[in-house]
Amino acid sequence: MTQDIDLWFENLKSPGIGKALKKVGGVFVHQIGLNPPMFAGDGVNLFDVVVTMHGLNGFADEWNHTIDVRFGKVKVKVLELDRIIKSKEAVRRPKDLLVLPVLRDVLKTVQAVSRSEKSNRRKNKSHSL
Repeated sequence: MTQDIDLWFENLKSPGIGKALKKVGGVFVHQIGLNPPMFAGDGVNLFDVVVTMHGLNGFADEWNHTIDVRFGKVKVKVLELDRIIKSKEAVRRPKDLLVLPVLRDVLKTVQAVSRSEKSNRRKNKSHSL
């Protein structure tokens, strides 16, 4: 939906980060002055390092607002769309404000499909009794 993928880390000192970066030819660049920490290298140019999600609770609390998404053989935790929207609303960067209407429409569609699926399951369950 957006131009990059934000990776939110609770602890940037985790040895797994460096190990994964090495595997794809990337490196970790520590925060320098006002420049935030980041990944560098061709294999990681779509990823941004996030240490704070503005407008949300801390990492541990927000972990409860994730869904599992499978990318090939890898399963990752992804923040629920309403939480992503809440954070973008809090930050109010021009690029976030531009994408918010689309994200809100996607959320409405996902919620409508979910309600429809629940309704169909209830109907099917009542017919099988």
